[in-house]
Amino acid sequence: MFLGIDIGTGSSKGVLVSRDGRILDRETVEHTVSTPQPGWYEFDAELVWWAEIQQLSKALLARSTEPLEGVCVSGMGPCLVVTDEAFRPLRPAILYGVDSRAGQEIGELNQEIGAQSIFERCGKQLSTQSVGPKIRWLAHHQPEVFAATRHIFSLNSFIVAKLTGEYIQDHHTASQSDPLYDLHSNDWIPENWATIAGDIPRPRLVWPTEIVGKVTAKAAALTGIPAGTPVVAGTVDAWAEAFSAGVRQPGDTMLMYGSTLFVVQMLAGYQAHEKLWTTTGVDRETLSLAAGTSTSGTLTSWLRQLFGNPSFEKLITEASAIPAGSNGLLLLPYFAGERTPIFDAEARGTIIGLTTAHQRGHLFRAGYEGIAFGARQIMDFLAQSAERPQRLVAVGGGTQSALWTQIVSDVTGYPQEVPAETIGASYGDALMAAIGTGSVEVGTDWAEISHTVRPNPEHQEIYAELYQAFSALYPATKETMHQLTRLQK
Repeated sequence: MFLGIDIGTGSSKGVLVSRDGRILDRETVEHTVSTPQPGWYEFDAELVWWAEIQQLSKALLARSTEPLEGVCVSGMGPCLVVTDEAFRPLRPAILYGVDSRAGQEIGELNQEIGAQSIFERCGKQLSTQSVGPKIRWLAHHQPEVFAATRHIFSLNSFIVAKLTGEYIQDHHTASQSDPLYDLHSNDWIPENWATIAGDIPRPRLVWPTEIVGKVTAKAAALTGIPAGTPVVAGTVDAWAEAFSAGVRQPGDTMLMYGSTLFVVQMLAGYQAHEKLWTTTGVDRETLSLAAGTSTSGTLTSWLRQLFGNPSFEKLITEASAIPAGSNGLLLLPYFAGERTPIFDAEARGTIIGLTTAHQRGHLFRAGYEGIAFGARQIMDFLAQSAERPQRLVAVGGGTQSALWTQIVSDVTGYPQEVPAETIGASYGDALMAAIGTGSVEVGTDWAEISHTVRPNPEHQEIYAELYQAFSALYPATKETMHQLTRLQK
């Protein structure tokens, strides 16, 4: 059997899977992100991430007598984890694009290296998703930490180091660590690394399905994973989830309903778009186009909390009774700034069209619709950059809401295939472990489709009109948003 663990924004999930893809056991641990300042999103890599790896591994393996053939871990990313020589974190980990602290550093690096050069070599513009500006932020604001740093990790590579003692970075995560990685040579850019990270050693590059080491005796004592068990590199959770859903061929596209909304489209060859991210894939020498919003499930959870924490089932029932378009209510889902498609860390959430006739069901549905309009913008960009996505697969916890997936299909015009197994990235991790250890063939795909969500043509006209209003609203309110953001700071 194979152990896959994914560490997400709201929880960590572990799963044991057999060679034929059957889930033998699963375990979940919930956690809460730390937000010490507006725009900062952090986790304690040692006391949360590494501790949960130990907790999940012990719980799962204690209930099983089957031999363990391999381990793989994925996680939210790209994150910035800096450690000393002994892999001890020197500060809390800085999260992916939801953390917007490095806006000034983005501008600096665009000036120093050249925005066009970055786009041509890295396949995307610098944004809050980029790791390089966060390293520069560390050098500016916490120079004593930067000076003591001997290793730069993301989430999965930090866990690999704790398990094996190896200092690695998988190619996919590296390809999101802009402007440090060249997509054309599949290697670090030495001059950019030196400009940003100085003399901190560069990690060894590996592909996500490669075995990078074996579990040490020390790690075995802490996790319950037998010493000597092969460890596969793993990668960022969204790509592990795409892998789990069988999104591996050119034109295959994943739409992940998680804490944020994430889209991954596999490419036949190199393509780049200024509003999207070109990255490597999970399989060796593959490429993908990607996009990610800053809120999705976090927004629906915020609305639920705002309404006094009724069950999601009750809110979905109320929203289902509201007609498409929420009776003229429109929501911009920029409650944590926005990544794709506007790349504006100072954008803010907007609700417009409110009347005293609107109830919480209207607001909750408008939240779903606002996220769906953002998804449509991303899908339009994908079609402009490469080709219209040929097959859309919906994954993530949000797929449990039939209303949400229906609204997204109605707004975008795309059918969505929903896999039978929805545990997600940890399932993809187990598949990577199986492939990496040679226990199954490289092309093995465990995904089975449960059902397909098809667009409702009756909603096409109202959503087309509202989409035009949605697209015009941000440019019309951008300056006011930025003014309010300054007041919030």
